[in-house]
Amino acid sequence: MTMKKLRNEELNRLTIDEFRQAEKKPVIIILDNIRSLHNIGSIFRTGDAFRVAHIYLCGITACPPHREIHKTALGSTETVDWTYFEKTTEAIELARKEGYSVIALEQTDESIYLNEYQPVDLKKLALVLGNEIKGVSEDVIPLVDGCLEIPQFGHKHSFNVSVSSGIALWDLLQKMKLL
Repeated sequence: MTMKKLRNEELNRLTIDEFRQAEKKPVIIILDNIRSLHNIGSIFRTGDAFRVAHIYLCGITACPPHREIHKTALGSTETVDWTYFEKTTEAIELARKEGYSVIALEQTDESIYLNEYQPVDLKKLALVLGNEIKGVSEDVIPLVDGCLEIPQFGHKHSFNVSVSSGIALWDLLQKMKLL
């Protein structure tokens, strides 16, 4: 038998209304001062793919609708709920009030490699992703429950933030038994 590529109509995609009605994963993505509109759009697409509950846009992170976000979001700003916060600390406070554990994806002296991280009773997750140059803000680090780091073996030791979001969410959702 010959393998064939699926056509779009064979992918069983949800309509926007079906997506809005569908049960969401208990995951929030917190974007801490993301400067690239393309990264924001790409993270929206990742959020749509994993059906996350919400995206919190913080600080200088731009909000939809925006032409440059739309280029990479490809309509996912219409499916994924989002809220803007002037300060990332406010977003973290709200996530905590709603019962979320808050984990940052950042290289720190106490970060745990993503592949070595084993969550215990992690029911609701808020994942903080930081600025492309400065990473997660210094005032945010003391507020999180922990930091995870994606192991890297090259010279840069730096993934693009939108790539990092996909890697981390895939791994964490599997470990939470949500995939």
